[in-house]
This record gives sequence, structure tokens and C-alpha cells, in this order.
Amino acid sequence: MKLCILDRDGTINEDSLEYIKSPEEWQPMPGALEAIARLNHAGWHVVVASNQSGLGRGLFDVATLNAMHAKMHTMLAAVGGRVDAVFYCPHAPDEKCRCRKPEPGLFEQIGERYGVDLKNVPAVGDTPRDVVAAVAVGCEAHMVLTGKGAAWRGRSLPDSFPPHTQVHADLAAFADFVIARESAHA
Repeated sequence: MKLCILDRDGTINEDSLEYIKSPEEWQPMPGALEAIARLNHAGWHVVVASNQSGLGRGLFDVATLNAMHAKMHTMLAAVGGRVDAVFYCPHAPDEKCRCRKPEPGLFEQIGERYGVDLKNVPAVGDTPRDVVAAVAVGCEAHMVLTGKGAAWRGRSLPDSFPPHTQVHADLAAFADFVIARESAHA
């Protein structure tokens, strides 16, 4: 199975220092939904791994989070794409759980759910904690320069990133890279 793991806020949708707290605030990044659709059409299963500490902080409830994801699924379907599953950590940072990135728990849950070894599975995010969590389970680390990742545009990634992290302008550029690489090896 061709599996790809994406972060949500700052990778698929616009991020906010005030958290994304409602479906109205959930807005896709330019080209991100179409990028997911291109991955799907190339045979990739796409899942999301996202810290959602707004739940643990009491900023929104699970029904609201589900409504945000329903909006994402509807907008994806409109462009011919889909996300197979959304895995999220509901805990606040002080809860010291294993599922909050940079801990690898969400990725372990994905591997268990799909019955696959995540070695070399492409995983994309916009922060060091996204790629650190991915690499901890053997994923191939990809960084997008959107969301919090925009801070590294035109700069080298600091040592807080795992070695061999591949950098892309945005999710569309990542999708183009993965699809082109696969075509070259076909």
C-alpha cells in the first residue's frame, strides 16, 4: 500500500497562533486540496496526523473538530480527493502523552491501524516536531515551507530537524516530487 502521512495545520490548511477553532476558521492552503487529489489519483492513501491541543485547552470540543474535518472532506471531494483517516492528539502539552508530536504515538497508531511498517513512508509537516515524530518510526521526513515552516524560506534548516529532511515550497510541490519520483522508478 502506498501511504502518505500529512500534518494538518500549516500543511493542509492555514494555521493560526490563536488555533483553528471552528469550521469557519478552517481554510485550505492554496493548492493543498488539489495536491492531495493528485496523490490519490496516483494511488496514494493519505492520512492526517495532527496535534489538536485546542481540545485539551478547552478551546473547542470534539463535535467542532469533527465539523472542521467534515468541511475538509467535503472540500476534498469537490476536487476529487480524499483523506482516508485523521489521527489526532487531543491532549494539552502539559499532559505528557505519547501521542503529541514530537512523540511518535500518532504514527504508531497509523502503522497499527493499517498493519504496515512505516519505514520510508513519506510524512510531511511544517514544524520540527512533525518530522521528528515521523523519523522516530522510520518515515521519510518532508518539510513544507508553509505555516510555521515559512520561517525557513531561503534559509537552511537548523539542527533541530532530522538529517535528510527534504524541503518543499508547499504541499503541491511535495506531491509533484513524490509522483515524479515514483514515475522515474516505474
